Amino acid sequence: MQLKLWKKKSAENPAKKSALREWGNALMFAVVVSTLFRWATFEAYAIPTSSMEKSMLVGDRLFVSKLHYGSRTPITPLQVPLTHQTIWGTEIPAYSDALQFRPLRLPGFSEIKRNDPVVFNFPDEGEHPTDLRTHYVKRCIGVAGDSIEIRGRQVYLNGQPLDNPENMQYVYFVTTDKVLQTKFFQERDITDVYQVQGGYVLHTTPAKAKALASLDFIGQVELQQMQVGEAEPGIFGSHGWNRDNYGPLYIPEEGVTITITPETLPLYEKIILRYEQNENAEVRDGKLYLDGQEAKSYTFRQNYYFMMGDNRHNSLDSRYWGFVPEDHIVGKPLFTWLSVDEEADLFDKIRWSRLFSWVE
Repeated sequence: MQLKLWKKKSAENPAKKSALREWGNALMFAVVVSTLFRWATFEAYAIPTSSMEKSMLVGDRLFVSKLHYGSRTPITPLQVPLTHQTIWGTEIPAYSDALQFRPLRLPGFSEIKRNDPVVFNFPDEGEHPTDLRTHYVKRCIGVAGDSIEIRGRQVYLNGQPLDNPENMQYVYFVTTDKVLQTKFFQERDITDVYQVQGGYVLHTTPAKAKALASLDFIGQVELQQMQVGEAEPGIFGSHGWNRDNYGPLYIPEEGVTITITPETLPLYEKIILRYEQNENAEVRDGKLYLDGQEAKSYTFRQNYYFMMGDNRHNSLDSRYWGFVPEDHIVGKPLFTWLSVDEEADLFDKIRWSRLFSWVE
């Protein structure tokens, strides 16, 4: 008689995943990869305002590199993936600020240079954490350690004139007794236009303003420039400054110590109280107090930058809200991957000539 001392077990087939589960795993993997990619490398942003025209247009979609200046580690980790401030199509917050990390910056392969276009979180927006504040794009006019001054619209850094962007614009008042159609301005690539009594207010380059002035039916093309000593409401800094005549103003550099005086405190109070992570800082009776003790001097903890739009007379920028802290820097725009003109006809909405054009 033959005895079976053992029996070979048949191979057990593992339970097959359902199609729904496989799709769920694939979706989760895609979300994780996309989130990491957006955080560490590149991300797309849209231009919502005309502050950078004509260098960048409303409706431009920019491809922004976070590698150039170094990727910033997350500050608000409790966030719905692939969102910013709110959940898509709603006003429901997409994050919780119950947990906040102090940001670090990974090494980049470039530093912010003068005249670089830069994407950053709007520092004057207090209702959101730093990394979830609205994204702005402006041109870096001055870096940490520079002294900036504007005289008659010309920017000076450390006493030397700064090269002006090629497409820099100003506001002009154009007088005419004719009604000028939208097509007239579109043919001349003038998009920032408002009809007023006696003519039009428009933002354009000096060259295009000169060309308008040569037309028979145009009366005058008058540059709307503010004068020295003419105080502009809402300006950041000293009384008597304005968008065309500003400064001089020192841009703070990490490790540099300034003396606190009645003249310097109003210029750097916002930095010290809001951006420098000072837990016990306050200003009372025109004096700075740190940990309850009056401070006669202050040493900056990070670098700061001064940003301006190329559309110089239609840009809410550092002239109005002050410096951009280094921990608010997002990245460097590289090229326009899509450009949409929302006011154009259906078949003209895509600005084909701007597709994959480099940002300068």
